[in-house]
Amino acid sequence: MIAPDRLHLKPSLRNRLLRHVLLPLALTWMIGSALVVGVASYFMQQAFDRALLDDAYLVASHVRRTADVGVGGLELGLTAQEISTVLFDQSESLYFAVLRPDGSMLAGHAGLRPAILNGTATPQFDALDYQNHTLRSVTIHRQQPSDFYVVMAQTTASRDRLLQRLLVFSIAPQVLLLMGLAAWLQRAIETDLVPLAELEQALGRRDARDLTPVPVSASTRDVQRLGQAINGLLGRIAFSVQAQREFSGNVAHELRTPLAGIRALADYGLRHPDPQVWREQLTGIAQSQARASHLVDQLLALALADEAHQSLVQEPVFLDALVGEAVLRFLPRADAMQVDLGARGVDRPVQVIGNAALIEGVLNNLLDNALRYGRAEAGECRITVSVVEVPQAVVLSVSDNGPGVSQAQLTQLSRRWVQGSAGEALKEGSGLGLAIVSEYVRLLGASVAMQNESPHGLRVTVTFENPAL
Repeated sequence: MIAPDRLHLKPSLRNRLLRHVLLPLALTWMIGSALVVGVASYFMQQAFDRALLDDAYLVASHVRRTADVGVGGLELGLTAQEISTVLFDQSESLYFAVLRPDGSMLAGHAGLRPAILNGTATPQFDALDYQNHTLRSVTIHRQQPSDFYVVMAQTTASRDRLLQRLLVFSIAPQVLLLMGLAAWLQRAIETDLVPLAELEQALGRRDARDLTPVPVSASTRDVQRLGQAINGLLGRIAFSVQAQREFSGNVAHELRTPLAGIRALADYGLRHPDPQVWREQLTGIAQSQARASHLVDQLLALALADEAHQSLVQEPVFLDALVGEAVLRFLPRADAMQVDLGARGVDRPVQVIGNAALIEGVLNNLLDNALRYGRAEAGECRITVSVVEVPQAVVLSVSDNGPGVSQAQLTQLSRRWVQGSAGEALKEGSGLGLAIVSEYVRLLGASVAMQNESPHGLRVTVTFENPAL
């Protein structure tokens, strides 16, 4: 659990969403802008270089052979005015030089010379320092009418200004768009997070005892699912709390009578000095304790059954084996009560889809009920557990030859605290056994039915409609 004084250290969901959206977007924009500027700069340089190369070819086209050997046999056939025309540019300063193969100047601006004169036919573009200016230069090599080089260079102020303007006019609108997008995203995210804030406030104001569903104004499917998950959790907690309340209430109500009886027996025994009275009262106390313990076990079974549907796992189980084990468990008790306890249909494997613990609980409660209330009033007492396979189902039944129940009571036996006439006459139990069976059967996805046997007795039938193939 996070301490309250550290909650402010955690970033808000809104800020995290904005950061996760805007940071990648800004990074993508910066990379894209760099690529755009790089591509624009490359093609701009290509355009300026092409114009500079055209000027160099123009100057080279006017170099011709001369008869004066003293000047190397070459001359530039341009007047001063024509040279001014060639070098005219409204925004840049142009410089040129015509050089012999040995690097000496034939015409042009003195000192304008590249570091290396390469004799290749491909024009050589380079940056050149001249008169405290960094120039963009191109050098071409011509072999007609004789070997010579033409160097043409110009300043790059207009090129730099054009690139700066391109940066300003391309980046500034994108920055404004990014800021507008950030403002829109912030507003949209805040709007979408309003249901979460309302849900937080509703839960914060909720009393610990209030487990009713929280109203959710869902603007998105995710918020709706969160609200449904929270309400589902509240529903499960409410169900569990209600089951605990019912269990504690049932225990408090039902144990009051046996505990009061135990106290009365003890008080009565303490007032008599006769040891025989003590023995009788201690026997009564032991019987009352056994009934109270049995009642607590049944109440716990019902409480566990109420919770079992939360995590019930069903799988193929061998019904014949479970029936055999249950009969063996109750056989000593049946022999002591002179009851003929037997099983039918368990001589071969029979599988159903279910839960072994719940099926054992069904068998235990049915056999316990039959031994308590299903004994014949005269003659031999019989209890039979049978397993019968029918098309698409398996039928488990427990029958006895006891007094049975009336038709009016037959439909009420599966309810809690309802007993048959035999139970009421014997003053035993609390009417929970068949209620536990009904609850277990419901969790197993099976069905239960009760009917009177002929001429007398009771048969409880559990039908599994999902036999394992």
